Amino acid sequence: MTYQVLARKWRPQQFDDVVGQEHVTRTLKNAIAENRVAHAYLFVGPRGTGKTSTARIFAKALNCEKGPTPTPCDQCDACREIMNGTSMDVLEIDAASNTGVDHVRDLRDNARYTPVRGPFKIYVIDEVHMLSTGAFNALLKTLEEPPAHVKFVLATTDPQKVPPTIHSRCQRFDLRRISTTVIADSIGKIAKAEGVDIDQDALLAIARGAEGGMRDAQSALDQLISFIGKKIREPDVLSVFGLASRSALEDLAGAVLTGDIPQIIQRITELDESGKDMQRLVIELLEYFRNVLICMYAPDASDALDIPEAQATKLKEQAATSSPGRVLQIVQILTDAEGRLRYALSRRTLVETALIRSARAATVASIDEILKELNALKASLGGAPSAPVPSPAAPAPTRTEEKKAADATAPKKKSADVAEKVATPPASPPPAPSPPSPASAKLSGEELEAERHRLYAHWHDLTEQVGHVAPMADKYLMDAKPLRVETQHVTIGFDPEFESSKENMEMSRNRAALQRVLSRFLHRDVAIDFKIMDSSDTLPGDIKLPEGHSHAKKKEETNVPMEALTAEQKWMREPAVNRTLEMFNGEIIDIRE
Repeated sequence: MTYQVLARKWRPQQFDDVVGQEHVTRTLKNAIAENRVAHAYLFVGPRGTGKTSTARIFAKALNCEKGPTPTPCDQCDACREIMNGTSMDVLEIDAASNTGVDHVRDLRDNARYTPVRGPFKIYVIDEVHMLSTGAFNALLKTLEEPPAHVKFVLATTDPQKVPPTIHSRCQRFDLRRISTTVIADSIGKIAKAEGVDIDQDALLAIARGAEGGMRDAQSALDQLISFIGKKIREPDVLSVFGLASRSALEDLAGAVLTGDIPQIIQRITELDESGKDMQRLVIELLEYFRNVLICMYAPDASDALDIPEAQATKLKEQAATSSPGRVLQIVQILTDAEGRLRYALSRRTLVETALIRSARAATVASIDEILKELNALKASLGGAPSAPVPSPAAPAPTRTEEKKAADATAPKKKSADVAEKVATPPASPPPAPSPPSPASAKLSGEELEAERHRLYAHWHDLTEQVGHVAPMADKYLMDAKPLRVETQHVTIGFDPEFESSKENMEMSRNRAALQRVLSRFLHRDVAIDFKIMDSSDTLPGDIKLPEGHSHAKKKEETNVPMEALTAEQKWMREPAVNRTLEMFNGEIIDIRE
C-alpha cells in the first residue's frame, strides 16, 4: 500500500475532529440541523488551520446519503468519494491555477446542470483571492443567485484581496490560529497512535515551530520520524528546525532584563554557532516579552499566555524584576530589529546590537521612575517647597536662551547628589510676585511711551512666546511692530505689504495668544488692535536694547568697518543670512569656507 503522509492520514473527517475551530463547526452543524444552509460561505484564516478540511466535511454533511446531517456516516458512496476527492458533485478548484475569466465562465455554465448523485453540487474554490478582477466580476451574479442545487465555499488566506462585493454575498467565518498547547496535545495523540515515543518538551517545540497551523505541526512530526526514528526529544526538534530551546530563551530574556551584556553576547554566540535562525529567535523573544507584559498587567489571565504552568511560573518571576515601561521599550527595539533582519547582511550583528540596546533600556531609569522617587523623597522630608515663581516683570526666556541656560547649569553629578540637591529646601521662601497694576489706573504719557519703547525692545522675544501657544503666529508678527500703547489698548501695526499677516492675526486663537502675552508683560489686561501702517505712523527712534540682545548686537556691528569684523560678523552683514537667522531664531555655530 502506498505510504500516506500524516497530514493526509489524520485529516479530520467529522466536525468534532476539527481542532481549535469550535466557533465555526458549531455554527455549521446548527445550520445543517435547522435547514438554514446559506448558498455561499467564505472561510478565512492562516495556512493549515482547517479551511479546506472544514469545506470537505461540510460537503459530506450535505451530500451524505443519510443527510443532510451534522454527522456524515463516512460509509456511503457519496462520503467515500468526497473523502477521496473523486466526487463529481464536489468540485475543488485551485484559484491560483484558474485565475482567468474563461475558467469562471465554464464554472458558471456547468453550475446550471443538476448534481450526479447527491442533492447539491458544491464548489470549493481555494485561495480565491488569486482570481483576477474580471473573474471576480464574472462570478458575482452566480454567487449572489445560484441555482437551488449549488453551494459555494470560498477559502482564502488573504481576505484583504477579496473584493467587498464578494464578501457581501457570503457568510464569512474566520478560522483562528490554533494555540500551542492544543497543537501539542493533538500531536501527542497522533504520536501515540503511530507508536512514537516523544516527550512533552519536544511536542511544545513542534507546536512553537508550527505557528498556529496544525498541518505544519503534522508535517514536522512526519519529518522528524523520518529523520530520527520513533524516539524524539526536544534537542532533536531544535536541531532539525533551527529553534532555540525554552531554557535558552528564558536565560537570554533574563540577561536582557538584568542588563547582563556579557551573558547576552555569550548566548547569541552559542545560538549562532549551533545554527539557530536569528530571525526566528527575535520573533520568539518578542513572543516571550509579550508574555512578560501579560504577567505584569494581568497575572491572573493564564489563558492569554498559552504556555504550560511551569513556564508561566518562570515568566512571573522575571516580570517581578522589571517594569512595564522598560519591557515596552524592549519590545519596540526588537520589533524594529525584526523588520530590518530580512535585509541585513549580518543578522547576528543586528540581533546582538538590538539586545544590547534592549539591555540598556531595561536598566536605565525612566522619567516616571525618577519622578516617583523624587516624590517619595519629598514626602519623607515633610514636603519641599515648590520652585520660585518667576517675576512677571521679566519676559519669558526664548527657546535658545532656555537651551543655553540648561547647558550652562546642567549638573554633572551622580543621581544621589541630584536627589540630595532637589530635597534640600531653600534658605528662604521665594518672594511673592508683585501684583499687576489694575486696568483702571491711568498712566501718564511718559509712562506709556516708556512702555512702548520697552515693548518694542522685547518684541522679538514676545513674538516667540506667542508662537509657543499659537503656532505660526510668531511668523505673522515678524514684520509687525507695536505702534501705540495705551492704558487698556495696544495697537499693532503691519506693513501694507503684509496685509495677509494682519488677517491671520485677527483669528481668535492668534489674537488671544498675543493678548495674553502682552497683558502678562505689561502687568494689566489690555485689548489688541491691528492696523495697516501709513506715513503718519512712527516707530521709536534710538532705543537702548537690553545688553546681549541679538538686535542690539546687530546694531552695534553695523557701525564697525568691514575690515575690522570677524568672519561671523561679516556673515551677519549678509542680508540673506540675516533673514534666515531671524526667520528660524538661529545663531551661527561654525563657519567653514
